[in-house]
Amino acid sequence: MAELVPGGNQPLPDGTLTIRVPGPFDLSALITGDDGKVRGDGDFVFFNQPTAPGVRVQGDTVTVRPGQLRSGASRVTVVVSPADPGTPLGRLPAPVMSVTGSGGAPSARFAPPRPGAETVLLLAEIYRRGTRWKVRAIGQGYADGLAGVARDFGVDVADDGTADDGTTGTGIAGTGTVRDGTAGTGTASHPVAPPPTGGDGVLGLVNAARSRHGVPPVTLDPRLTRAAEAHAAAMAAHGALGAESPDGTSLFHRIAAHGYAPLTVAEHLVSGPRTPGGFIDYCLSDGERGGPFRDPAVTHVGIGSASGAGDVFWTAVWARPFTPDGLRRLTSEVIALTNAERAAARLAPLAPDPRLTLAAQAHSDDMVARDFYDHTSPEGRQPWDRAATAGATHRGIGENIACGQRGPAEVVRGWMDSPGHRANILKADFTHIGVGYATGSRAATYWTQVFGARC
Repeated sequence: MAELVPGGNQPLPDGTLTIRVPGPFDLSALITGDDGKVRGDGDFVFFNQPTAPGVRVQGDTVTVRPGQLRSGASRVTVVVSPADPGTPLGRLPAPVMSVTGSGGAPSARFAPPRPGAETVLLLAEIYRRGTRWKVRAIGQGYADGLAGVARDFGVDVADDGTADDGTTGTGIAGTGTVRDGTAGTGTASHPVAPPPTGGDGVLGLVNAARSRHGVPPVTLDPRLTRAAEAHAAAMAAHGALGAESPDGTSLFHRIAAHGYAPLTVAEHLVSGPRTPGGFIDYCLSDGERGGPFRDPAVTHVGIGSASGAGDVFWTAVWARPFTPDGLRRLTSEVIALTNAERAAARLAPLAPDPRLTLAAQAHSDDMVARDFYDHTSPEGRQPWDRAATAGATHRGIGENIACGQRGPAEVVRGWMDSPGHRANILKADFTHIGVGYATGSRAATYWTQVFGARC
């Protein structure tokens, strides 16, 4: 797999391409010809308009099928922006893009220089050169949001007036108002009464869907419900979907504030559907989006809705409560998957070490508690400092961290797709490992691996 730098390019395999950027971001794609301009508003693919011929945006993934692009299209530019509009990218984990081919083999990876005040970043473009397709890393930031990018690419952007905070708002002509799609949306400006979401009615609809998939029912948790209601109300007040409010309060902050400590967590943030049934039908209309309805690991749910900006905003939180045994099982699975990668490379397995585990868990807990994401703590402590504090005496120390991934398989796959993290996992000198995991803060999940060489 090629590690790209800004301006670097790499040939791509034939067939379907998958571009993924995990984290608290929204992805967009612009389809253009050689002149770098869209043919019409339908060439701007984003959360409100998630499909175009040959391109689909879904969650943290853009899928490109070059052979199905519209006539005259020769470029697809991938754009990343914060899931909470207006948040500077510098306040979020640095975006990292990976490109894989139809067989799942990694083709390229790009970690752009960390953004600062920019609110949008042009990550890369998939472009045709002769009869082949290539990827070129870009890394260009914009401070004026998606509207500025859209204008530069020729999209018709309409002025929506002035927002309550005095900033000028913009809208993309011809789009709807749902982050995850357009089903069940509306753009009426008259007030919309929020539909009732509590009680057995909505729970019955949820559990009927789970029953069809052969998984156990969930129960309504009042703490998750209050967090979901508060977050839906905040989105309605702001008039925009997002995992984080303009004041920096995320959905996961709200879950913690209402007293629920999750081991696993998933969420739906949707605007448009007018009834609980419409909301659930929309969630079930897509395989990935319907995942929590099929997941036997979640045991609790909370659902809230609120009206604002002429629309209805929904938040659903799915979770399993934290238990020490659950944490041990989860971190043990990370170790097992890590050792499977080492076995494939004909390396000896890593032995769990309680001192490294203590250091790893302390760092995950600290990142959540103090709302940062870095190998270096706010006071400057490094991985080897934390390992020494935990009593580790290993000759060498390495550390991998990650945030936002929702399970052991996803986080280990992400580390293996990153050359630096992969090097730690496959370093022959390392003999021991500790894994930490915590939930909360902005990205929901925070993972740490600490590696040690023989004492």
